[in-house]
Amino acid sequence: MKKRSTLFCGFSPRLIFALVALIASLGIARAQSEVNLKTNLLYDATATVNLGVEMPIAKKWSLELSGNVNAWKIDDHLWKHWLAQPEARYWFCDRFSGHFLGMHLLGGQYNLGNLKGLPDFLGTEFSELESTRVQGWFAGAGIAYGYTWIMSKHWSMEAEVGIGYAYTRYDRYPCAQCGSKIENDKSHNYFGPTKLALNLIYVF
Repeated sequence: MKKRSTLFCGFSPRLIFALVALIASLGIARAQSEVNLKTNLLYDATATVNLGVEMPIAKKWSLELSGNVNAWKIDDHLWKHWLAQPEARYWFCDRFSGHFLGMHLLGGQYNLGNLKGLPDFLGTEFSELESTRVQGWFAGAGIAYGYTWIMSKHWSMEAEVGIGYAYTRYDRYPCAQCGSKIENDKSHNYFGPTKLALNLIYVF
């Protein structure tokens, strides 16, 4: 009998948003005028629920914690995953405005398959996701550059791009709905983009 695949190997992605919400509530209580809540419009476009919170930690430093989760299948495309990504930021001029550099960590789990048209990229064979399914976890780190535009007292926009490294271990299956493994406990070293964001920000 074929086993039904589990999405996150027993981990509840609600934990990500519970942590983000806790940090947000603590920050709002301590510094009503220096807390940013944000959503990544690029994730929103892929039906991926996401939330980020950013708070100051020094004159030109801030700390961001973001998380996202996609727990459903759309048109037979399997794009299920969760991701947590804390980041420390250095601001060149005023905090929460203009240019910044970021240093981030990342980790999560994924269950991907039946994704057509993906190119192979920097040694990672994304094209194999068209005919097979992979399920596993990843962890890594990267650096990023970004810019924030202040639009009004309570609203800002932010663009950010980052590169880095991630280590992943996974099992491979012959199709998106199959439960029989064809590769077990494989590992891969990924080098490339680790962050891409176009954030809409609400400023408290």
